[in-house]
Parts: sequence; C-alpha cells; structure tokens
Amino acid sequence: MLTIIVSTLFLSLLTNIILKKFSLPTIIGYIATGTIIAYAFGLHDAVNNHDLKEIAEFGVVFLMFTIGLEFSLEHLKRMKNEVFVTGSLQIGLTALFVYLISYYALGIGQNTSIIIALALSLSSTAIILKTFNDTGEINRRYGRRALGILIMQDIAVIPILLTIGFLSSPDKELGDVLIHMAISATVLLGLLWFIGKYLLERFFAQIIKTNSDELFVGSILFLAIGSSYLAYSLGFSYSLGAFIAGMLIAETKFKHQAEADLIPFRDILLGIFFITVGMQIKFDIISQYLHIIILLLIAIMTLKFVIIFLLVKMNESKRVSLKTALSLVQLGEFSLAILELARANSIVEAPHGQVLIITIVISMVLTPVILKNLSKIADTLLREKVVIPKEQDPMSQDTQNHVVIIGFGEFGQKIALDLEANGTDYIAVENSLETYNNTLKKGLPVIFGNATNKEILKKTRVMSAKNIVVAIDNPHKLYHICQILQRYTKKDNIIVKIHNEKENELLSDLGITNVIVENKITSKEVVNIITTTIS
Repeated sequence: MLTIIVSTLFLSLLTNIILKKFSLPTIIGYIATGTIIAYAFGLHDAVNNHDLKEIAEFGVVFLMFTIGLEFSLEHLKRMKNEVFVTGSLQIGLTALFVYLISYYALGIGQNTSIIIALALSLSSTAIILKTFNDTGEINRRYGRRALGILIMQDIAVIPILLTIGFLSSPDKELGDVLIHMAISATVLLGLLWFIGKYLLERFFAQIIKTNSDELFVGSILFLAIGSSYLAYSLGFSYSLGAFIAGMLIAETKFKHQAEADLIPFRDILLGIFFITVGMQIKFDIISQYLHIIILLLIAIMTLKFVIIFLLVKMNESKRVSLKTALSLVQLGEFSLAILELARANSIVEAPHGQVLIITIVISMVLTPVILKNLSKIADTLLREKVVIPKEQDPMSQDTQNHVVIIGFGEFGQKIALDLEANGTDYIAVENSLETYNNTLKKGLPVIFGNATNKEILKKTRVMSAKNIVVAIDNPHKLYHICQILQRYTKKDNIIVKIHNEKENELLSDLGITNVIVENKITSKEVVNIITTTIS
C-alpha cells in the first residue's frame, strides 16, 4: 500500500509538472495518474472499494461547501431562474431525448433506459467549478449560468437515487417514497436553517475566543462534514448538505477565513477523486467498443450543447449562451455514481455500464481543454458576416474630456448609467450585434465595431477622451486592446476591468496600474474615480 501511495504521489507531481509547461490543468494529470497506477498495480477493482469512493467523494463535498460560501440565500433567490427554470428544463429535456432514443431506437429495457437517460443529463460539477474558480470565470455571466444549472443537477441527484431504489424494489409504493423524501427535505432544511440562524454566530464567537487556528479549522471541517453526513443520513447527497452549510456560513463574517482554511483539504481530496476517475479507464473496453463510444460521445455532447444553448439563449446573448453550453456538454461524476448504483441493483447490466463509464470519463478528460479555450471557440464559431444598421455619429467633432467604454455588457452599462447621472459624457464600443441593437434602441451613445480597429477608435475621439474604460470579458483580447490604446492615450487614462490576478500580471507588463477586479468594486466607485480625475 505504501508503494502505491508513494508511486501515485510521484506520478501526479511528475505529470502535472509536465502538463503545466503546456498550460494544461492539473485535472488531466490526476486522471492520467489514476489510469497509469491502475494498470501498473492492477487496481481497476480498487475503484469499486466503498471506502475509497467515500474519501474521493469528499473532494466534491468540500468543493460544493466552498461554492456555498460564495452564495447567500439572497444570491440563490436572484438565481432562481437559472437554477429552477433553466436547470430543470435542461435535465428534463436531455433525459427525455436520451430515453426515447435508448428505449425506442436502440431497444434497451425501459428501466435501464430511464436510469441511463437521467445519468447522462448531468454534467461535471467538480471539473467545471474547480476550473472556473481557479480562473475567476465563476463570476462571469456564463459562469453564473453554468453554476445555476449545476446546482439544479445536484438537487436532481436526490430524486434520481430514489428512482433507482424504487425501480430496484417494485414492491415500494411511489406515494410512500415521495412522502419520505418530502419529510426528509423538511427536516434537513429546518435543522440547517435553525443552526444557521440561532447557533452559528455564537458557535464561531466561542471558537474565536480561544485564539486557536487549529480549533477554527476543526470547526469548519466539522460543519462541512457534519452537514454532509446529516444530508446523507436523510437520503440526500453529501454535496447538497455541504452546499447549504456553506450558504449559511456565507451569511456570517467568517466566510473568507473559512474558505481559506478549507481550500487545501478540498484540492487534495479533489485530486483523489480525479485519480479514481482515471482508474476506471479500461483500454480493452475502449478497443472493443471504440466505434460505439465515439458515436455516443459525439451524440450526447451535441444533444446537451443544443438543448443548453437554446434554453440559455432565451434570456442571454449568443456568446454567453454558447460559452454556457460548451461548459456543460460533458458528463459528470454523479453520472458515474448513478450508473455504479444502478449496476449494483442489476438495473444497468454489462456491457452497457462499462461503455457508458468509459464515455463519461473521456468526456471529463476533454472538458478542461474545452474550458481553457472557451473564448477562442466562441470567437471562431461567432465569426460571421453581419449587416450593421445605419447609425448617426453619436459624438460631435469638438467632444473632449469624455469617457470611452469598450465593452458594453452588464458592467459597462452600469458605468454608463452612473456617468449619465453625474452629467459626464461617454461613448461606448460594442462588437456584439445583439447587445449593440438592444442598447441602440434605448437611445444610448454606442457604436458597433472591434476596438482593435483604429478607425473605430477614431470615431470615439479616443485621443481627446479623459478616460477609457476597458470592460470586455474576453481575456485573449484584453491585452491586445490595451496595447493598441497606448498609441492614442496615456497609460494613466486607461481603466481596465479584470476577473482575476492572472490578467493583472499580463497588464503589469504594459505598465497599466488602473486595474479593477469585478465584484470587488462597484460601477459607482469606478465613476467616482473617473469624475475625480476629470474635475
């Protein structure tokens, strides 16, 4: 056992060092490590070990706990459309299409088709949220959309597990199962709400009085694991209990310290989880059913992409919808858990189970590559010829000391409204035709075009502008735009919105110091900075 542990640690370090040189995420390194270790030591059956699975699952538990720390109950209320409407429709429509194909086209049994359909409707919470947390994309519009759908998927795991129990025990009454679930949900939410409202602050106050770091860390571990165990004992998933506990702590002043203390445990256990995923890759199954696996992989990822894109497109721009759909096309860790439980209850038999597991794992391996290149893929797919409506020049020739806003999304429009309230002139540049048309209808001063084009910049009178606010969401274009702007204005005049410190490192090479981090500064504070410099 010690040989296996040492070998696993060495291989994971080695593979991730190599992958980092190519800017690839550590997730792929962990999965590759699991595959190599499984073949080197013959450990394919070890992944079915209950204790190992329990340990690995707590990586996802701690991930959901830290995500919960970022969301108060008010956040969840604001996301009710993403969670309960878009999320529910995504699961329902995906499961329906998969069931119809499985049962009617492929002739797979009804119960098996139901479970397969439900399992394939889920995406990978672990990979998406870890990647988006690391890159700061969780705070972008497509990150929030993806998170809302993932929360609903985690909630859906509960009825899916109950469905497996119901199908494997025909003598159970559906009404009894639903009543039991309703009572359990009421008890879980009631207990956690009571603890959060009346006991949590007092509990932390006593811990802080001890002035002991290890007791504070122990208390966070206790709350994360305890809430997970409470949820599990009532028939729900571990991660749902952890997420609710995280949301309750988010209402207290201890949330930031709690997150900082838990991150090392989360990342280590997530590494173990991804290693167990890699251990499930069997090359003999891949070679035997390669054609089926490839077709299934393409079919399910395409189906999920189309459904998610169309659902999100009802309320969002084409770019946000595209990025959200690309983020969620894979299958996830809960899909593996559902299929394993279904196999244990003789609902999904071989070779269906093994083929599906390999398909799920391959989709998870592809996901980090897709997430890393979201902006590039979106740029490629959205490159289209568009007919631009005729527009009046919104700026007069003698305009000066105004503000140029590059990127007229949600944050850019907030800045514009605050500038207007302060009586400050501005002009915006937007290269999304949909956003441009919507803002033009509102009578806002906006021009359509790419800010890297000097003719577009000349239309904004950029050389006589007092400040230029760069508020675009594409990190690949951010550096290029700032580089071009320095030809027309001073560095001190440029204010750049970023999402994480990695983007700040790039901008520091250009000498730009007026950098604001989204969600850490409001649009009004940005306008105060602008109006102060103008005055």
